[in-house]
Amino acid sequence: MLAQLLGVPQTMPGMLQNMLPFGTTQVNQLGALSLMPFQAMTQQATRHARRVYVGGLPPLANEQTIATFFSSVMAAIGGNSAGTGDAVVNVYINHEKKFAFVEMRTVEEASNAMALDGIVFEGVSVRVRRPTDYNPSLAAALGPSQPSPHLNLSAVRLTPGMIGGVEGPDRIFVGGLPYYFTESQIRELLESFGPLRGFDLVKDRETGNSKGYGFCIYEDPAATDVACAALNGLKMGDKTLTVRRASISNELVNTEHDSILAQAQQHIAFQKMALQAGGVSLPGIGVGPIASTETPTKVLCLTEVINVDELMDDGEYEEIVEDMREEGGKFGVLTDVIIPRPAPNGEQVPGVGKVFLEYSDAAACANAKDALSGRKFGGNVVTAVYYAEDKYYNRDYSA
Repeated sequence: MLAQLLGVPQTMPGMLQNMLPFGTTQVNQLGALSLMPFQAMTQQATRHARRVYVGGLPPLANEQTIATFFSSVMAAIGGNSAGTGDAVVNVYINHEKKFAFVEMRTVEEASNAMALDGIVFEGVSVRVRRPTDYNPSLAAALGPSQPSPHLNLSAVRLTPGMIGGVEGPDRIFVGGLPYYFTESQIRELLESFGPLRGFDLVKDRETGNSKGYGFCIYEDPAATDVACAALNGLKMGDKTLTVRRASISNELVNTEHDSILAQAQQHIAFQKMALQAGGVSLPGIGVGPIASTETPTKVLCLTEVINVDELMDDGEYEEIVEDMREEGGKFGVLTDVIIPRPAPNGEQVPGVGKVFLEYSDAAACANAKDALSGRKFGGNVVTAVYYAEDKYYNRDYSA
């Protein structure tokens, strides 16, 4: 029919091949070549939804061990939606910061990998998160955004629904741990009161060594207070455990910081009063006006916390967001972290230099404000103020 419409005479089977200067093999090759740029474009467009961020890596981890581990684990839980073969196609690792971006074959496999948050890799419980360039609205059209409910997580000693790690109202702070205790030993101690939904031992980013404290959450919330009552004050070697609900105290993780923080806050208050009385603004505090309010809100705005130059690098930015999420989560249920970045073309972006911590309630935000305001960071004193919720929810970070 097409030949008739174009005025081309009907041909016998095989005649078209003879009319062309090359055979069908060459035609197929040309077709494959023409698809290559399209496939490359598709891969680029879906990369943000096919990558996962893996933080808290063990010191000896490398690209090969990470790829092998996650490919084998994905196969074990039945997460390979693209069939046989390795689910991991690429790994970028930042050895200094102990994190990696793991690229999966498909969007669905990346979503399945999100169920691996808290999995133990080379003796270390690692964090599995979406990268900061993940765009949920764009990803919705590319594939499922949640892990398959049919994954066999028990095959790798994970519990279904533990995504989110150790966040929640029943989160427990465990302090005073001997530094020589391994993660498995601590986990064994905690699991004597019931199965854990999540456990996170806080470690030094440079050395990978334990900092002597961590957080956990039990599958059964009824075990929370039982574990706190039994373990708090327990002597372990030359240490005494501090075990309590993480969301009901304004205390800092290290109680030695309390007096230092109080002195710093008092010093800053006096300094501000003296300078403002003379009509002088305090240097180095803030990066422009802040829509602050004395009335507690669910949003905390921090300044003098980050170096703006570090925000330009994707890896550095990812690590800063994760650090802020980890630190801010010590004071209550943290629902979001917003850190505006400079525009690649140099355009001014409102809010650059500020960190916004959104909590589930004002009480948690108040805990964070009391603990973080006046801390030293990079030689600067952190300022923490409540931020107007209407501006925050309207994505107005300029005020």
